[in-house]
Amino acid sequence: MNARHLTVGIGIVLMLAGTLIAMSTPSAASASPPSGGPRATLLVTGLEGAIGSTIGPDGALYVTEGAAGRITRVDPHTGETTTFASGLPKRIVDIGGAMDVAFIGETAYVLVTLVGFEVGGSDVVGIYRVDGPDSFTVVADIGEFNVHNPPTILFPFGAPTGVQYALQTYRGGFLVTDGHLNRVLRVTRDGEVTVLIAFDNIVPTGLAVSEYLVYMAEAGPGPHRPEDGKVVAFGPKSPTATEVASGAPLLVDVEFGPRHRLYALSQGIFPVDGQEGSPALPNTGALVEVNRDGTFTVVIDGLDRPTSLEFIGNTAYVVTLTGAIWKIDGISGRPSGSPR
Repeated sequence: MNARHLTVGIGIVLMLAGTLIAMSTPSAASASPPSGGPRATLLVTGLEGAIGSTIGPDGALYVTEGAAGRITRVDPHTGETTTFASGLPKRIVDIGGAMDVAFIGETAYVLVTLVGFEVGGSDVVGIYRVDGPDSFTVVADIGEFNVHNPPTILFPFGAPTGVQYALQTYRGGFLVTDGHLNRVLRVTRDGEVTVLIAFDNIVPTGLAVSEYLVYMAEAGPGPHRPEDGKVVAFGPKSPTATEVASGAPLLVDVEFGPRHRLYALSQGIFPVDGQEGSPALPNTGALVEVNRDGTFTVVIDGLDRPTSLEFIGNTAYVVTLTGAIWKIDGISGRPSGSPR
C-alpha cells in the first residue's frame, strides 16, 4: 500500500505533512470588516497540536493538544490556559493523539486516533473518559470496530482503524466522524459502536446537532474544490444526507451561532501543487455563514489554517493548526442566515 492510499479520503487540513509546516506567527483576518462588524483578536498562542474544541459546563473553552497528550482549559475572556487533563496517548505521526473533546454533564470524553499498530503504537483508538487530571478509562474501542467492520463503499483506504476527526454528543452518547473511512459512527457510553451513515469519498469533518438533525461539514476529496466543500444534514435513520449549502473550500467544522444561525469553518485554498493531505494555504481560511439559498456568506476571512469552531453568545472562537485561538467578536446572526 503506497503512501497516497494512506491519505486518500483523509484530505483534511491536518493530514500527514500538515503539522510539520513551520509555525509562523498567526495573522489576523486580512480584510478589515465594516465598522461595527466582526473583528478577530488573538486570544491564545503556543498550543501543541491543537485540533478539536468544545465549550465545557463551566463556560470555558476546552482544547485538545495531540502533540502534548492533554486537554487545556482556556478562559474565553482572558485567554488564561490551565491543564485540565494530561497523560493521554500522544500523536505518533504528524496527526493523531487527542483529536476532539466533548462533555456529558460534568464528565469529559476525548476522541483519540492514529495511536495503534498502523503507526507503530500500542494504544487504543477510540473514546476515553476523563476520570481525573491524569487518569482515563477507554469506553469505546473504535479502532477494533473499524478493523472488523471495514467500509462497504469502494474507495481507497490504507488505515484500517480509520482517522477520526470530530466527537459530538448525541442522545446520551456520541457521534464520531471518520475522515478516512468516510462515515459517521454512533457510539454509546457503554462502548457499543455502529455505523450511523456511510458516504463516498467526501471526507466528513465537523458536526453540530439541532434536536434530532445532525449537520456535518465535508472537506471534499483533494484538491478540495469550493464546490465540494459542503454542509449536509441527516437524521438518525436517514440513508443519505441532504445538502444544505456548498461553495467554500476545505470545510472543517460547522456550528450554530447567534440566533441559531448555522456557520461553517473553511480552512481555505488548497495549494495547486499540494499533495494528498496537505493543509490549505496560510491565511486563506474563513468563517462563513450558511444562507437559506444554499450559499455561504463570508463573515471574516484571512484565517490561518483553522481546524475547530465554537460559539459563546455572539463571539466565535477559532482554533488553528499554528497553535492559536482567535476570538471573533460582533457576530450578530443576520436574518438571511441559515435554516433552523
